[in-house]
Amino acid sequence: MRPMRTIDAPITPQRSRRPIAFVALVLATLAATVTTPWSGPAPAAAAAGDPVIDWNRHATDALLTRAGQRPPVAVIHLAMVHGAVHDAVVAIRGGYEPYLLDRSAGGPGDSVDAAVATAAHDVLVSVVPDQASILDQLESDALAALPAGPSRDRGVAVGAAAAAAMVADRSDDGRYGPFRFPTSTAIGGWRPVEPSFGNDPNAWVARVRPFLVDSAEQFRSGPPPALHTPTWARDYEEVRLVGGTDSDVRTADQTEAARYWAENPPAIWSRVLRQVATDHDLEVGDDALLFARAYLSAADAMITVWDSKAHWLFWRPITAIEEAGDDGNRWTSPEPGWTPLLPTPPYPEHPSGHLGLSGSMIATMRDFFHTDAIGWTDTNGSGRTRSFTSLSSALDEVVSARIWSGIHFRTADEDSARIGKQVVRWGASHHLRPRPNDRG
Repeated sequence: MRPMRTIDAPITPQRSRRPIAFVALVLATLAATVTTPWSGPAPAAAAAGDPVIDWNRHATDALLTRAGQRPPVAVIHLAMVHGAVHDAVVAIRGGYEPYLLDRSAGGPGDSVDAAVATAAHDVLVSVVPDQASILDQLESDALAALPAGPSRDRGVAVGAAAAAAMVADRSDDGRYGPFRFPTSTAIGGWRPVEPSFGNDPNAWVARVRPFLVDSAEQFRSGPPPALHTPTWARDYEEVRLVGGTDSDVRTADQTEAARYWAENPPAIWSRVLRQVATDHDLEVGDDALLFARAYLSAADAMITVWDSKAHWLFWRPITAIEEAGDDGNRWTSPEPGWTPLLPTPPYPEHPSGHLGLSGSMIATMRDFFHTDAIGWTDTNGSGRTRSFTSLSSALDEVVSARIWSGIHFRTADEDSARIGKQVVRWGASHHLRPRPNDRG
């Protein structure tokens, strides 16, 4: 790795029928979450000619833009892509443990660029075969830019071997299984809600074999707050006050943040990861390692979150606020007609999928660069821009943004951020570890 470059408004409560002391406590919590726009570094262009960054962009275009895959599904497939890419690079250059591929598959004279292109291409074709012609052309263009000869040919062979190992390993991993989330009409139980009244067709993610951790249960979240407790009342009242469509507590910047983070999360974090890698001028081996660690950990965090959702089956705010009169808590009461700022996803609330992904991405970057002082500016597909001067400030905003959106309770967000951190720590201590005396 080359040397790194280090880079309140008072709140007026809505009408409330709750005891004054408790509402004051909730409003104090809300005041602590108010953010103002950051002024951060300008966006950086992607590094020209870096095959890992180039193929990450191709992969997100294929999986998110063209295939429209939902976050946990896309992240699992990005983990497959970048696990294979890492193995292809390590087979040629050494330095780190491979994920699957025997390092004898390659050697120092093989073309890394050809290996990366082929590994990524072959995995992508296996998961989105209807895009084979587009992906074939991208691979053909990448290989045509390299000098013809044995080095390129051997690189292609290494990439093909890395992809084949990954595809074979994931052939019976539980993807696309029949599992769906059970529904319940009990108080506190999850049931489909407006606008779609759907049941997540990708609930099978809860039963997928993880990439790094031993099982989906290893870092399963704790339970949601018991409905009779002050913690539940605090979480409930915070969302009711700040997450509703017509909230007069939520600030304009909080609304903007909620809408920014509503974009497909893997799209956001893939752009950020590419920008951070570019800003730190990483060479191809470090890029391969960073992206592999990021997506393998993120996939396991999403699998763990979906397993936890299936275990706890907790209701969403839109249900809880409608039915609070029956939750047995003297601090809560229903607000008929309450609706969230953003549409409620079609799966249980606890814990948060977004925070599992965001928490793992942030923990990966902190662990990789050994600093919290990573900043960036990003503009999403809707033209909304957010800037950050640290990883922790971004994580704090995502936690609150899902509450400002009206679709999550604070405990769910914080528990998921912990899942992401735990998965990253486990992965870093058990997989893809340095082998400094191994072939350069």
